[in-house]
Amino acid sequence: MSSPLPSATANRLLVVHHTPSPGMQAMLEAALAGTHDEQIEGVDVVVRPALAATAVDVLEADGYLLGTPANIGYMSGALKHFFDQIYYPCLQATTKRPYGVYVHGNEGTEGAVRAITSIAGALGWEPAADPVIVMGGPDRTGLQACRELGAVLAATIMPETL
Repeated sequence: MSSPLPSATANRLLVVHHTPSPGMQAMLEAALAGTHDEQIEGVDVVVRPALAATAVDVLEADGYLLGTPANIGYMSGALKHFFDQIYYPCLQATTKRPYGVYVHGNEGTEGAVRAITSIAGALGWEPAADPVIVMGGPDRTGLQACRELGAVLAATIMPETL
């Protein structure tokens, strides 16, 4: 999934995801639909797979939307790799930026949410919404929650005046 070229005047929402399954793909698509809600203006959405996202992507963004499956009760290795590579380059420069997360699991998701919350907190990021947790196949309610999460993150970083 490619992202359009960013606008010079818009704020940027970086979506970092690990999407290895149809359920995660549906959640990503729902979250992205929310970021493109007709009421959202002045926000460019940049989408990166977790293994391709870089510290430069993070430094250039005004907010972050993270998506991961819960693998054996923890975030995916891909999202952990993302955090490992961006942590020190972004530690001082990205404080107070908003973030949100959606997690899909078939069993416990608590460890994944706790780890992401801990790392994001250490980076100084601030949650813009509660984590969206979907157990089993994503149903209409779970997908709507992902859509709302995307909209909340995009609205949070909208420029105050356009």
